[in-house]
Amino acid sequence: MKTDERGHLPADAPPREDTDRSHRPNRRDLVAASVGVALLTAASLVGWAIQRADGSLQVNWPPLLGTWDPRFGPGTPAALTVAALVIAYGPGLATRLPWRAFLLTTWAAALAWTFSLALIDGWHTGVAKRLTTKHEYLGVIDRFTDIGTTLRGFSDHIVIGPPGNWPAHVAGHPPGATLTFVWLDRIGLGGGSWAGVWCIVVGGSAVVAILVTLRALTDERLARRAAPFLALAPAAVWMGTSADGYFAGVAAWSLALLALAATRTVRFPAAAALGAGLLYGFTCYLSYGLTLMAVPGLGILLLARTARPLPFVLAGALVTPVAFTLAGFNWWEAYQELVVRYYQGAGGVRPYWYWIWGNLAASTLAVGLAAVAGLGRVFALAPRAVRSTRPARVPSTPVLRLAVLVLAVLLAILAADLSGMSKAETERIWLPFTLWLLPATALLPGRRRGWLAGQVLLALLVNHLVFTGW
Repeated sequence: MKTDERGHLPADAPPREDTDRSHRPNRRDLVAASVGVALLTAASLVGWAIQRADGSLQVNWPPLLGTWDPRFGPGTPAALTVAALVIAYGPGLATRLPWRAFLLTTWAAALAWTFSLALIDGWHTGVAKRLTTKHEYLGVIDRFTDIGTTLRGFSDHIVIGPPGNWPAHVAGHPPGATLTFVWLDRIGLGGGSWAGVWCIVVGGSAVVAILVTLRALTDERLARRAAPFLALAPAAVWMGTSADGYFAGVAAWSLALLALAATRTVRFPAAAALGAGLLYGFTCYLSYGLTLMAVPGLGILLLARTARPLPFVLAGALVTPVAFTLAGFNWWEAYQELVVRYYQGAGGVRPYWYWIWGNLAASTLAVGLAAVAGLGRVFALAPRAVRSTRPARVPSTPVLRLAVLVLAVLLAILAADLSGMSKAETERIWLPFTLWLLPATALLPGRRRGWLAGQVLLALLVNHLVFTGW
């Protein structure tokens, strides 16, 4: 990292790790983490009061959707082992491994962590059964024998009332989500086990996509500092139990390819831009809310100070909408039907005033207090970071560029929150966004093993005490 004429690091740089002081928690980081604890405490206490009074929250363990169920399982010793190894050796390996080996190692660690947490409930309950319940995708595969006919009539079965309405998750997403599991079934990978493995493996690759993006937009040092926190993310509790982990992987690679194209750090930037568009277009047909991934996408172009990839991105992004429209599925019409369905169910009962901040508390459990502390540093850098994006800008640094990227993701989360279409369950629904908040941990000073251990403890407590249900 560059220093000034006196050999000092920039004020916004993480402290050097070879100083004694850097090994102690910083007061402002502890204050930020305390704010996260206060938010969680308030959401729990107020949530319990509301739920006891009238049941309108429609969750059993506010602010999480889950039930109190203390337990141990075969994944417990595996999770403890993975966590101990990553805490002990992860930060050191992250600085020494060659880049490709570093990416593969981080992905392997993330997969081991996610599988271990899922296996606390055993293979059947923790992995194979998750996508086969009455709310999930695999229960309707036999209705897609003629995909064209099913797509043309897909919107007719979203609203509760007509015979044969879709189950909650099928109705709540465009058909690209369900078709993924239909296609897996068609190629011989049917059933809950294959579906669960697919979601975990593709979802786990999101950590690689994020690291690739960080290297392209900021620098390699920040990417390597963030890696252990991505590998041991508390979000793995939900990455291993829902299709939203799969959605997060697809969305993350869309942004990663865009970053490579915009910074021209890949051999064929036009092809990368086209791939980014293809994945973004498909992402929009996995989940309606993931259209908001365009916000961090625009942030990437702003950081790279170029619009050069846009024609290729737009060309790629049109492929999926055109294909589905020609097949008879109208995205906008289906979304309007979904709004009706949403308010027919729990969405029409859950109080907006609580979930507008309760959502943030639930997501705090997914990212952990270390990420909250990192976000405190992002907010402190925000004025300089925003100024650095202006034409007559102050000199930008990797740290400021990281802050801009995280702020762009936060803007997308804010839009999702204000929409009122994400009342509760955001620990799962917002995974494609919240994973991108974890790189803020790269801003924390020192070796940060204490913060990493705190992340692990949070994930283990949630997974062992609360049955999340998805």
